[in-house]
Amino acid sequence: MKNPKDRSGYLFSKRYSNYVFMLLFLLYMFDYIDRMVVTSMFTSIEKDWGITHTQSGLLVSAVYWAIVILTFPISILVDRWSRTKTIGVMAIMWSFATALCALTGNFVQLFMARMLIGVGEAGYAPGGSAMISGLYPVDRRARMMGLWNASIPLGSAIGVLLGGIIAVKLGWRHAFGIVAIPGLIVAILFLFVKDYKTVDLSFYDKNSNKIKMEKKDMIKEFITKPSVLLTYLGMALVVFVTTSMLTWLPTYFEKMRNIPQETAGKMASSVMVLALIGAPLGGYLTDLWRKTRDNARLLFPAASTLISALVLFSALTLFKGTVQYVLFLIFGVLVLAFISGAASVTQDVIHPGLRATSYAIAVVVQNLLGASTAPVVMGKIYDLTNIQTALSILPFVLLAGALLFWIGSKHYVKDLGKVAMIPLVAE
Repeated sequence: MKNPKDRSGYLFSKRYSNYVFMLLFLLYMFDYIDRMVVTSMFTSIEKDWGITHTQSGLLVSAVYWAIVILTFPISILVDRWSRTKTIGVMAIMWSFATALCALTGNFVQLFMARMLIGVGEAGYAPGGSAMISGLYPVDRRARMMGLWNASIPLGSAIGVLLGGIIAVKLGWRHAFGIVAIPGLIVAILFLFVKDYKTVDLSFYDKNSNKIKMEKKDMIKEFITKPSVLLTYLGMALVVFVTTSMLTWLPTYFEKMRNIPQETAGKMASSVMVLALIGAPLGGYLTDLWRKTRDNARLLFPAASTLISALVLFSALTLFKGTVQYVLFLIFGVLVLAFISGAASVTQDVIHPGLRATSYAIAVVVQNLLGASTAPVVMGKIYDLTNIQTALSILPFVLLAGALLFWIGSKHYVKDLGKVAMIPLVAE
């Protein structure tokens, strides 16, 4: 493995960094397969147990509520103990919890098992983002974040697709057991991965004296940087939309276009899986734009989110049939293009010893205001009106997110200049 001061900017060798990245990608993919497999099985579960649409939404929200509660304390463990060990243990836990869902006998039991999945997944995004920030040079950070986050739509699409197919062929319980196995294997492999050493929480004053950070300094690290605070909120609004679409788009196709459950799941998964193109493409374009525009990591999310809002509005209100579905597919490419730049900002403007904590705050905010809220809010609006009305509010949520990213871009360069430059050292 290379010296941490190697000119390439890699902490380890490029080959080993890519191996670790591959494991991180697979874990995030299985994370979302386990998280979203339930959505295309709503009709089957509702039929078996007689639960409402709101209760179906709660089965998704349960995961996110557990993440909201535990992400912050687990991220501190990640930053101050070990990213690799924490991630490996968490992945083993969420895989077992997914298998446990197959053994439940009523709504309450399934809800609790789904919460246990969230317990396992609570610190993965902060730990993974911190590892990628340490593994790769800063000029490659956005594109690697984009590639990593492409695992979200891939895992979500696979989960939605498998849930619908297995529910029809074998029954919905089998789906939980089948998708749990691969993640468990990768989790065990990850326990043996190397990492960078825990970063000393210190900074340098005007006289170049090294000063240990106190709690007030850690709080100041976040509250004095508008760019990262606005990024957290902008991410939450986009996540509200993506979670709503992941959760309810299969139902939209079933109810509004009279498409069978299995086919509806395939169509919905095809829409969201196209973020596989959007997330890495967004990272590449963001890094490219950053060569000429310092605040591109927030300008690009503002632009891509605005365009996503216009495309989704057109799909939901102006067109039907084939044209509508094509617009949904375009939306699938665009909607996650923001993530690479926004995720990089949560790492760029924060002390290297608090990177997992920074992304933990992002996860808490986006899950509390976005992912955990969206399935229930959409389900409630659906219960009171119809699925068309529920989804029609989403373009306006995206517009608000674009505005927040744009305002944040005005503060990014100044906030970047406040960051303590602490070198990372390999284990």
